[in-house]
Amino acid sequence: MPTGLRITSHNILRVRGLRLHQCLQRSRGHMTYAAGSAYIDPELRVTGSDTGPLIGKTFAVKDLFDVRGSKTGFGNPKWLETHDIAMETCPAVQLLLNSGASVRGKTHMDELAYSLNGENMHYGVPSNPAAPGRIPGGSSSGSASACASGDVDFALGSDTGGSVRVPASYCGLYGFRPTHGRISLDLAQPLAPSFDTVGFFTREAPLMREVGKVLLSPTRVSENQKPLKRWLVSKDAFALAQPDTSKAIYDALTLKFKEVVEIIGAPTELDVGSHEIEGVGALSTWFDVFRICQGWEVWQAHGSWVQKYEPVFGPGIRERFDMASKITNQERDAYTARRKAIKGRLDMLLQEDGMLALPTAPGPAPLINTPAPQLDEWRRSMITLTCIAGLSGLPQVTIPIARAGGLPVGLSLIGPEGRDEELLEVAVRLALLLQC
Repeated sequence: MPTGLRITSHNILRVRGLRLHQCLQRSRGHMTYAAGSAYIDPELRVTGSDTGPLIGKTFAVKDLFDVRGSKTGFGNPKWLETHDIAMETCPAVQLLLNSGASVRGKTHMDELAYSLNGENMHYGVPSNPAAPGRIPGGSSSGSASACASGDVDFALGSDTGGSVRVPASYCGLYGFRPTHGRISLDLAQPLAPSFDTVGFFTREAPLMREVGKVLLSPTRVSENQKPLKRWLVSKDAFALAQPDTSKAIYDALTLKFKEVVEIIGAPTELDVGSHEIEGVGALSTWFDVFRICQGWEVWQAHGSWVQKYEPVFGPGIRERFDMASKITNQERDAYTARRKAIKGRLDMLLQEDGMLALPTAPGPAPLINTPAPQLDEWRRSMITLTCIAGLSGLPQVTIPIARAGGLPVGLSLIGPEGRDEELLEVAVRLALLLQC
């Protein structure tokens, strides 16, 4: 059984509200950040089982997963102050411990997971080892930083609107978001439950597959199930990426095009959005579908806590909570109907054997302290890409396939519902072929 469960001295300091990593400064009334630590609790240690497929591996845990004897801070000091020490370890972490892996620290995250940047006004911004001076992405910022630095073999995160996929692309990592519901979220803090998933980062493709085998719950497999061999290229998604990012991804794929086709089939280009199907619309309109559906759930999950404790939120976070508080049931119902239409569109395109290829992010990681208006525009393009899997509940894997301007960019594959293991296998074969 896993050992080493204890309340660390670092936890005691956190309970008192002390901040050990003050990377935040005020300059002319604006927030400015400097790259800092990946960890909110670097001392947390939980030793895994002495047997299992991940024996000897180490992993970091995002600070929204409960670990017995530790407080879950959820990226905000007021949350830390108003919640008790965890009495149990969440199932996702426990599965990894039972498989032989050991916890090595709890990691920073964006406040209540409601951002994709990785800049936290209370704790600073974890460094991006693959792109120094640039944001790591969020909200699983610390987990991505810890994995990319080599501190741990892999790291656990969560993904609602891109919180694993985006940091993976920025930090040159493999990242995986499973089919919604395939990995238990018990004893993990929610953001928007019908979008929330447990995800993870690795530096190596084969380890990504092995971690997936441990975490993914069993699913029924048809004996006559077709292999994943239809490769659909989303033209409207690639149109959202910077030209040099699209070119870098295409160049990497065409370098060994014949061998790539043997793995994932010949490409078929199409638009994932559609004006011809009622409720679907152009891909560019899906951002608002995601924003409203997610925002309504966010307020249902945390609105009463926000109103009771009036926490201090950083720029962007507070505006999103304010927006979420004003979403009406009528708006929610209208956009939920569109969400169902979008889900139907994806299921029709992929069927049981298709994969949708798209850039994981519009481009490389932005610089730390990029002006907020620029990040807002970037966020819209980003979420338009990441919401494809989010709205449809489908699995998505991102591969660090190329570099644009010397900085990492990722290629994503979205697979059919429940075909997570096969999608990971395809990603591993592709990564080994292209030597990612």
